[in-house]
Amino acid sequence: MRRHLIHFLLVTLLLVGSTTAALAQITVKGQVVDAENGEPLIGAAVTVSGKTTQGSITDLDGNFTLKVAPKATLVIKYLGYKDYKHKLSQKKVINLGVVEMQPDAVLLGDVTITSSIAVARKTPVAMSSITPTFIDEKLGSQEFPEILKATPGVHATKDGGGFGDSKIVMRGFKQANIAVMINGVPMNDMENGSLYWSNWAGLSDVTRSMQTQRGLGASKVSSPSVGGSINIITNSLEAKQGGTGFVGMDDFGRYKVGFSVATGLLENGWAVSLLGSKTWGDGYIQGTSVDAYNYFINISKRLGDNHQLSFTAFGAPQIHGQRNNNNGLSIQGWQDVQQYTEPGQNYRYNPTYGFDKNGQERNSSTNSYHKPQFSLNHMWQIDDKSSLSTAAYVSIGDGYGYSGQGTADYRSAWYGVSGSEISTQFRKDDGTFAYDEVQELNENSLTGSQMIMSASKNQHKWFGLLSTYTRELNENWTFYAGVDGRYYIGTHTNEIIDLYNGAYYVDRNRASVKVQNNAAAADPNWKNQKLSVGDVVYRDYDGYVGQAGVFGQLEYDNEKVSAFVSGSVNETVQWRYDRFYYDAANAKSDKAFNLGFTAKGGVNYNITEKHNVFANLGMIGRAPNAYGIFTAYNSNDLNKDAVNEKILSFEIGYGFRSRFFTANVNAYHTAWNDKSMAKSVDLNNGERGNINLTGVNATHQGIEVDMVAKPFKWLDITGMLSIGNWRWTNNPTGYFFDSNGQPIQNMDGDIASGVNAEDHASMTLEMKDIKVAGAAQTTAALGANARLPYGFRVGLDWHLMANNYADFKIQSSDLSINGTKKYNQPWRIPTASTFDLSASYTFKIGGLKTVLYGNVNNLFDQVYIADAYDGANSDWETAYRVFYGFGRTMSMRLKINF
Repeated sequence: MRRHLIHFLLVTLLLVGSTTAALAQITVKGQVVDAENGEPLIGAAVTVSGKTTQGSITDLDGNFTLKVAPKATLVIKYLGYKDYKHKLSQKKVINLGVVEMQPDAVLLGDVTITSSIAVARKTPVAMSSITPTFIDEKLGSQEFPEILKATPGVHATKDGGGFGDSKIVMRGFKQANIAVMINGVPMNDMENGSLYWSNWAGLSDVTRSMQTQRGLGASKVSSPSVGGSINIITNSLEAKQGGTGFVGMDDFGRYKVGFSVATGLLENGWAVSLLGSKTWGDGYIQGTSVDAYNYFINISKRLGDNHQLSFTAFGAPQIHGQRNNNNGLSIQGWQDVQQYTEPGQNYRYNPTYGFDKNGQERNSSTNSYHKPQFSLNHMWQIDDKSSLSTAAYVSIGDGYGYSGQGTADYRSAWYGVSGSEISTQFRKDDGTFAYDEVQELNENSLTGSQMIMSASKNQHKWFGLLSTYTRELNENWTFYAGVDGRYYIGTHTNEIIDLYNGAYYVDRNRASVKVQNNAAAADPNWKNQKLSVGDVVYRDYDGYVGQAGVFGQLEYDNEKVSAFVSGSVNETVQWRYDRFYYDAANAKSDKAFNLGFTAKGGVNYNITEKHNVFANLGMIGRAPNAYGIFTAYNSNDLNKDAVNEKILSFEIGYGFRSRFFTANVNAYHTAWNDKSMAKSVDLNNGERGNINLTGVNATHQGIEVDMVAKPFKWLDITGMLSIGNWRWTNNPTGYFFDSNGQPIQNMDGDIASGVNAEDHASMTLEMKDIKVAGAAQTTAALGANARLPYGFRVGLDWHLMANNYADFKIQSSDLSINGTKKYNQPWRIPTASTFDLSASYTFKIGGLKTVLYGNVNNLFDQVYIADAYDGANSDWETAYRVFYGFGRTMSMRLKINF
């Protein structure tokens, strides 16, 4: 605010003596705000192009009124923001409504990569932006991705319900196919595209803006996503001087405290932003307690007029209990749980939660991880027409998730379920998992532990460089070009951490290993070793991914038309080094090289100051991930049938914008061909196998609508409707491999003579026109947010999830040699809707602005199913791995600003 007031006074002095043109007959008025957070810009200069003596400035609310000549071009300037130009008509009174000023990455000093941020009425893509104020008001006890559930085309759930275990789907594409970026830097795992939100817990407290671009989007990287992108921009030089302290709690026993502080831009060109927080306590789901920290630091420096540096480091070390995907019961199974729980609490039950002999709490599903990321960003203003923005980054991940191991009779007991029902094995009368009985089993065994716990470790090092050159060719044309390079090493091991009172463990899974040139060649006793804590079981390999690409984009922009054409080429190389199943001579696999590309373009036409239309078209050729490159997760054999995935997408849209009402409508069509899919299967010998499907095709199409109405100055009404039609469009054939990546000729796991041998077990999946499952294809939202007198605010939001189909899993009974399996339309999960209530009260403590936030999510305690897998009869009675959504949760948060 202080910077705004200073700017206000300076501009006032500059404009002293300015007069309105004598012949002016048109009155223009409006409100100027920051496009990212909606804050009024005080003292913005409002002038007429070419008329240096004709102008005005915005007041304390960002409002202005000016008399100008007909057909004049209005220019609004504000330090740190891009100029706004608007050609006026001949109307006597023109109300521009809310004028959103876009931050200028060069003048503002924000050296993060903001070239991937889209601009309304200019960038021809479907997009939605989330402000920090919205996050503060609406997040409550929800997971960070759930803040997007009122965004068209987005489906977000808590999955098993552990801290940070949520997932997000965009236009039917799961999050492995959604590019998540922080300050323009990609976050998705390079081996499989996976994403774990617990790695960035607390990021909401330093988010300056959060934008989703649905579809191909305008992100300038060499290997874009299919479903869309989420770009989170954090605090940097623009952060205001001051800070916050906050404390919060949820009604189920989770607490959070933290602080943030920023120096603002100092006279010597330095700026520092810091954040620290701690989250601890119980989870909503039984046995999902959390102990987590979050830290963030940004140090920025202006170097003269042309260079700026910014160093950012953030991380969130945490350990939390989980309820993983295998813990889901059938609907009847969840009803049976009522005998163990308080009334109405059965959906919070966790089958793997219990106590050992010492009374210590246990959960065989636990996750611990720390993924700090460091980036150094540099912006060079080469001259008044060109600039170079570069980000070099490093990510170092280290952590684990529990992985229960055991003999064939007990291996699956760790899940706490038998099929889709609660397992009575190792179950106490109160429903808790009997870890003490596991200890007794191992103590009395003459052949070592029958059940043990291992830590499935994932350690990675990830290095990247993203650099973008920008050149303004003239007033209308801008050219971008850049390089995008990444290198990733992921080490994956399973190490024994608990023998559960047994003397040793013999990894009997090794007895079924049929891989040639395996470790047994070097150690004849490999299959019969007596293992102890710290020894490796199941897997021990390194995954390598390298990627390098170049991209370019040409943009045209005038008052009416904006357009772009862009393209990129990237090379991906993948290989692995396996120390577990291979001897040293054969440990390194061959390298798989894949050349990818993108080609896209779009145009936006502003019909008037209120109406605009846009269209975009794009093609992508993308390398399959590691699951498609190799025949199995622990095999060095390359999948010879793997080919690049091919995506064709186009979209059209319309926008309306006025002072009182804003709306956007768009329709999209995306064809995804030659997708690679890997599904796990159960073999008749009790082992696990895989089916590798290649050439899988799908079509995703739909219509999306969003709107904001402001009938009164104190009331905002928001709405959204998204109707999708996502379906598989062909009948692919898949080949079967055992758990070691070897082709099998029958369901007893017998090895086939070759990958393409006629007796190699395969299956054709008749899935044409079957719905793509795993997310609601129809979503809607309606909300009202009222700013009341005396610092009160209250909001009520309604969300609808419909046409949500249960996901499918291939069963061993489906398998046959050169057979065919016809799939029915999966079970459609019942339509669900929930209400969320939010409120805040702003007041002062010792002269400091203080806000008390309160949230009640799922206000009416609606019981609904969020996720499920399709059963044998594609109905509710055979559905399994069912997870219900959270019931009513309440949270409070106090935030003091200084």
